[in-house]
Amino acid sequence: MPRDDTPDLFAHDAPAPRAAGSALAGASALSRAGAPLAERMRPRALDEIAGQPHLVAPGAPLRALIGAGTLPSLLLWGPPGCGKTTLARLVAQAAPGRAARFVALSAVTAGVKEVREVIAEAERTRRGGERTVLFLDEIHRFNRAQQDALLPHVESGVITLIGATTENPSFEVVGPLLSRCRVFTLRSLAASDLLALLERALADAERGYGGTVAANADALAAIADAADGDARRALGMLETSVAFLRTRTDAEAVTTPTLTLDVAKRAIGERTLLHDRDREEHYNVASAFIKSLRASDPDAALYYLARILDSGDDPLFAARRMMIFASEDVSNADPHALPLAVACFQAVDRLGMPEARIPLAQCAAYLACAPKSNASYLALGRASEAVAKFGSAPVPMHLRNAVSALMKREGYGAGYQYAHDAPDAFVAARNLPSAVSGDPFYQPTELGAERDIKARLDALRARRKAERESEPR
Repeated sequence: MPRDDTPDLFAHDAPAPRAAGSALAGASALSRAGAPLAERMRPRALDEIAGQPHLVAPGAPLRALIGAGTLPSLLLWGPPGCGKTTLARLVAQAAPGRAARFVALSAVTAGVKEVREVIAEAERTRRGGERTVLFLDEIHRFNRAQQDALLPHVESGVITLIGATTENPSFEVVGPLLSRCRVFTLRSLAASDLLALLERALADAERGYGGTVAANADALAAIADAADGDARRALGMLETSVAFLRTRTDAEAVTTPTLTLDVAKRAIGERTLLHDRDREEHYNVASAFIKSLRASDPDAALYYLARILDSGDDPLFAARRMMIFASEDVSNADPHALPLAVACFQAVDRLGMPEARIPLAQCAAYLACAPKSNASYLALGRASEAVAKFGSAPVPMHLRNAVSALMKREGYGAGYQYAHDAPDAFVAARNLPSAVSGDPFYQPTELGAERDIKARLDALRARRKAERESEPR
């Protein structure tokens, strides 16, 4: 039977005595307990949760659910460090009713075998009146079969499942399990929430630094900004900053050492972006990049391009997206856009990083500023609708190649006029199958170079109509 090896967040030893003559000795004693600061500072009550007022403030949905005396199976979805694990524990603890046994597993290391052991124990303790809350962290790591194994036991109430995931449950959790769980979305913590956490850690004598360390406001602000909404990262940076502070030669002589911006910057190092190469955040940033190009906003487009590149994503991915965009969204409004995007892809492929940033930036700026038209893309959609509506309409005989004598006798190619032999290289013959009718597929806009295309096409269409109407019937 697997047990919950996660440290008890609701029971804490008294702080170790502070050694005489050292302002940081109390902090050092706590550090020797082995748990990182982020673990020690986990909230012990719902009121200590930083951020997430839309879930845990008085009257908010999750808090109301707990107050109603029910605890259904839940899925907690949110970015790293927003408090999913802590909230799961507090929800299980705060929910009224029968006593609950809390079992924590990680889908990274556990499998169906461990889940079955939890289920077997839950069925046994259920007969004694004790319910089981199974917290499954990183639930998206379970494959479909592993998630399906949970279904009958969640359905029957043998376990109450609380799953946590950084990935969109719509894509990563199987439909039957998703339908049996309430989904609550957690948000990245605001800088003000992170500042409050950092100040609490500095002041907390039991779990934090108990006033043994002071900090400049700009140092804490820098940590809160660099943490990027992640409480675990913010507290880790604070812990590292205090460790750096201890290396100062005068640390022992200072009554209350002060964390400065310079020390905080050493702990922060280079900012790490929240990104992935094949999951939701990758597509969120890519979507923002394309939509900024479409909105003719070069500043936003270049920002999201920088996000893609600085996170270590594939630069060829950005180049491919711009090739598609150049044809789909700029198209004939600026016929130079697609050749430029193709050249950009080739340059990126040959150059590699970091020089590939240069043509990528050039292409993104050009596409964002270019006139926009999706007329040709829409035209193909209308043509596809006609294909679906009229089926395999026969190709007009004059457009068919007579590659054999038999085909020539059957009329293949009869009446075909070679356009280059005609005045203005224009032939008025109808080229669509006779069954296909309706409005023109290609409807150019008045934007950019497509304005000239529209004027010429309108004239040609009018001429074709006039000449065909004047033909003897």
